[in-house]
Amino acid sequence: MNQPNTPAPTRVRAVLADDERLMREQLRSRLTEVWPDLDIVAEAKNGLEAVELVREHRPDLVFLDIRMPGLTGVDAARQIAQLPEDDSWLVPEIVFITAYDQYAVEAFEQGVADYVLKPAERERLLVTVQRIKKRLAQRQDGASVPDVAEPAGAPLQQLLHKLSSQLNPGAKPNYLQWIQATVGQAIQMIPVEDVLFFISDEKYTRVQTARIEALIRKPIKELVDELDPSLFWQIHRSTLVNARAIDGITRDFRGRQMVGVKGLSEKLEVSRSYTHLFKGM
Repeated sequence: MNQPNTPAPTRVRAVLADDERLMREQLRSRLTEVWPDLDIVAEAKNGLEAVELVREHRPDLVFLDIRMPGLTGVDAARQIAQLPEDDSWLVPEIVFITAYDQYAVEAFEQGVADYVLKPAERERLLVTVQRIKKRLAQRQDGASVPDVAEPAGAPLQQLLHKLSSQLNPGAKPNYLQWIQATVGQAIQMIPVEDVLFFISDEKYTRVQTARIEALIRKPIKELVDELDPSLFWQIHRSTLVNARAIDGITRDFRGRQMVGVKGLSEKLEVSRSYTHLFKGM
């Protein structure tokens, strides 16, 4: 009896970005040793190139040098995190390349990104590879959550804000305190802490509080950088939710994670790129 053909495992595709050619070559060589099945599909010399190459090649993984000219690795990661995803592609896993231990510790402890210290050492790179393989497998399989859960992790944008402040130690974050929004025919000033969630369509962003629903023209990708990341978590390319307003997590009939919001019957969809926020409960 003929056995059915087993499909070959899908190769993991990566983009590598570092402004130093020798560092790119060294990392590529070491990755070939510890992860021979990894397919490095493109290399970038700066952050802008990295964003465009990710947009073009839609990789599973991107290695970003933290300090690059024009656009830092942190800023490139911000832009990559806002690229449109679909059923066939999710925002890639992020690995930061750095010569500075303080950045590496932040990234590693947060658990939403990994790091490689320059020059890449085989032992540490093996740890990174194992962590990335595990996260990619979890994303592929989907998160397993109980009927109701509470948030379990910190979002990527929170890590990016912290790394950005380390790159610019003199700059203090100036987060939005008020939202100027249209309510009916009137303009209203809404305290940011009163907002339960922001959700965007192609033209407007809806601002929802416990009492009112309002509209603004500012897109989610701008709000992500202007709101306190410890308060507002991105759970979808089009959705930011107030972490204090999360009532629990359930699954719909299609298996998608849905966030319940305190005081509202409406539920917000969690895209697959953000399911890590609610794992392990």
